[in-house]
Amino acid sequence: MTRPTTSPAWKALQEHVEQQSNTTLADLFAADEQRAQNFSLTAAGLHLDYSKQPVTERTLELLTSLAADAGLPLKTQAMLKGERVNYTEDRPAWHTALRAGEDAPPEIEAELHRMEAFCTAVRDGSWLGYNGQRITDIVNLGVGGSDLGPRMVCHALSGHAKGGPSVHFIANADGAELALTLNKLEPATTLFVVVSKTFGTAETRSNADSALSWLRSATSDTGAIARHFITVSANPKATETFNLPDANGFTFWDWVGGRYSLWSTVGIGIALSLGMPVFRELLAGAAEMDQHFATAPLKQNMPVLLGLLGIWQNNFLGVGQQVILPYSYYLEYLPAYLQQLEMESNGKRVDSDGQVVDYATGASIWGQVGTNAQHAFLQWLQQGTAKIPVDFVLPLTVPLQTPEQQLFQVASCLAQSAVLMRGNQADNSTAAMDIQRQLPGDRPSSTLILPTLDARHLGALLALYEHKVFVQSVVWDINAFDQWGVEHGKHMASGLMDDLTSGELGQHDPSTRNLAAKFIERRGSAKN
Repeated sequence: MTRPTTSPAWKALQEHVEQQSNTTLADLFAADEQRAQNFSLTAAGLHLDYSKQPVTERTLELLTSLAADAGLPLKTQAMLKGERVNYTEDRPAWHTALRAGEDAPPEIEAELHRMEAFCTAVRDGSWLGYNGQRITDIVNLGVGGSDLGPRMVCHALSGHAKGGPSVHFIANADGAELALTLNKLEPATTLFVVVSKTFGTAETRSNADSALSWLRSATSDTGAIARHFITVSANPKATETFNLPDANGFTFWDWVGGRYSLWSTVGIGIALSLGMPVFRELLAGAAEMDQHFATAPLKQNMPVLLGLLGIWQNNFLGVGQQVILPYSYYLEYLPAYLQQLEMESNGKRVDSDGQVVDYATGASIWGQVGTNAQHAFLQWLQQGTAKIPVDFVLPLTVPLQTPEQQLFQVASCLAQSAVLMRGNQADNSTAAMDIQRQLPGDRPSSTLILPTLDARHLGALLALYEHKVFVQSVVWDINAFDQWGVEHGKHMASGLMDDLTSGELGQHDPSTRNLAAKFIERRGSAKN
């Protein structure tokens, strides 16, 4: 593929950014009284206001031309049809099929029906533990996409939980997270969901072995495990690891990437905790955004615009960071979820031709739930030397809040986006203000509004960011669906475990040998 930097649109954007270099956000609003309306968009129930981004109609025209030059419309259709867009692993990235409803392949709907029957049985008490008690707690053992997506959704929708078991997520393999959780639970009423795509992930296997030992210490019933363990995997032999019946194994497919897997049976923890109707609504909201992404023109396409705004910031304004600020406690895990989604997907330096790129890809994604961020890093965003773009995510109503509490949340969010743009230079006291107190403004942000925080709108929000990532990968000509760095890190850790045990460290670099020696020395001292 031709490099994006050789595209006429790329070159025009480089000239355009020079022409716009002295234009402030205040100038843009002064030039267009309808800017807030003109630079806003509604899709799948979400409203995006990007009027506080440093873009004009000309900027958008050039950015969408850049996307068209990269073949985005055709590549979008290829992904949505299940073609092999994950070219380094020679398989599709067809997560959109998981939420296609009646249009989904029959094997997907069949597995969802199996999942629904099981979750209903656990929730209504038909599925009981080894001594006849109801299941009260679910422990999800996974890591990466097998943990963070379902964890984020369960927390985000916890205000809607009614009558289901409590769900706990364990990812860290250091033992402490699992032990502290199990200390609060009873073996007879706990169900373990072991989630691993290949069933070779060391962290998950280690935690599963510990959980199995915990259960065995409570009962001598050899059949108890079948009442307390299920597996979710693309490996058809996963159930054999625990000698489980086939019925205890739930399937997904090798074309389902981990960070896109919550829509599959990997989301069984969501359905167990919140009910299958809630899970179906989550899928429906994502499918609505999929439809918008597939059919809307580029300039009216929310994922396309969000992706191109990131490219504008990264490649033409030189800002390789993006802050996520959700204004709801329920969305506490959203920044971490998007961090994995974007940085694992687009943290690449080689294009589809196998050439090292000569332009920036990806961005550093970070953030925190508001209003906590106002007492942490927003000071840096407001008065620091860098202009870092912010995505404010604002649900207008959420469960379990009084009207006064929600009023405060909305006011806080809108105030922060206004301060980033305007600063305090327009205050009447500016002339007398100590320069130390002055806020320069002209800091970019976008605001995404959800009318309410429910499963349908959350599904649309997550699909929006998934497609944003894809848009950027197409323009940058990189593969958003592999993660070879992650895979190599796992391989290295596995080898190091053997080397730390044997003490044979000669093949490692001097720093690694020195650090490993510290562990070996400490381990030896602890045994004496």
